Amino acid sequence: MSNHIDGKIGVLVMSYGTPENMESVEAYYTHIRRGHPPTSEQLEDLISRYHAIVGGVFPLRENTNRQVTALQHKLDEVAGVGRFVCYQGLKHAAPFIEDGVAAMAADGIKHAVAIVLTPQYSVMSVGGYMKRAQEEAQKHGIALAIVREYHLHPELIDALSTRVKEGLGKFDNEQDTMVLFSAHSLPEKILEMKDPYPEQLLETSRAVANKLGLTNWQFTWQSAGQTGQPWLGPDILETMVNLCKEGVRNMLVTPVGFVSDHLEVLYDLDIEAQRLAHDHDIHLERIRMLNDDPQYMTVLADSVLTALEGLS
Repeated sequence: MSNHIDGKIGVLVMSYGTPENMESVEAYYTHIRRGHPPTSEQLEDLISRYHAIVGGVFPLRENTNRQVTALQHKLDEVAGVGRFVCYQGLKHAAPFIEDGVAAMAADGIKHAVAIVLTPQYSVMSVGGYMKRAQEEAQKHGIALAIVREYHLHPELIDALSTRVKEGLGKFDNEQDTMVLFSAHSLPEKILEMKDPYPEQLLETSRAVANKLGLTNWQFTWQSAGQTGQPWLGPDILETMVNLCKEGVRNMLVTPVGFVSDHLEVLYDLDIEAQRLAHDHDIHLERIRMLNDDPQYMTVLADSVLTALEGLS
């Protein structure tokens, strides 16, 4: 395993990031837009979405903090206390990915593993995180191993399957319920790049469906950006309307591309999709997110230990 490495091993836990409070939403949005401030209408729209899900309080950052803490505990449990030290690195908010790597260097870390809180690989998402992490690690002389994906880890499939089964229990007739696996859309241009993201999402969905013996399921996209270029579809709202026309009235959303409660889940699904469901007389439910679930922590810890085997 990691016994050949002397000293503490850093674990850079990366995610998209979320503002710390309402006051930092504009800076966060500006960073997402590569330094271009949003228009007042765009900013108002985003702030109103946050207000709708958190009411002015801001617990969303705590979700990620709890995940990082839980992973630290799991690594202490499987490798011994103090062997691994977790650092957080966010794409669009402080502490940024570079800050996490710099903090490792300041603590004298020479070997580290980078992992992203999303199971499926895309060059546009996970690939971008890893590029930034590796560039910063090189500056500080840190040997960095990366976890590319973990979308078919047995514990992940089991944790998701448990939640789907639980969700189906909320319907009077499970047989008539369509399970909609969803994930964040990306620009269509990733298809020309032969990006593995769409196929890995289907593999995760298929593995859960097979484990449960589901026949009524399909994959759909959500949360596409408004950039003027085509994004992968169909969007979940379109999918819901089409299913409704076919007579489907029971739907269980399973966001396999997300691992915690954040804006794309709490607003795009719990508010926007539920509003559509209400208007079309659809019974819509959503599975519980993984958050800091022990099984998910096992997935992350296993992936870190496996990646470390290739580091000398």
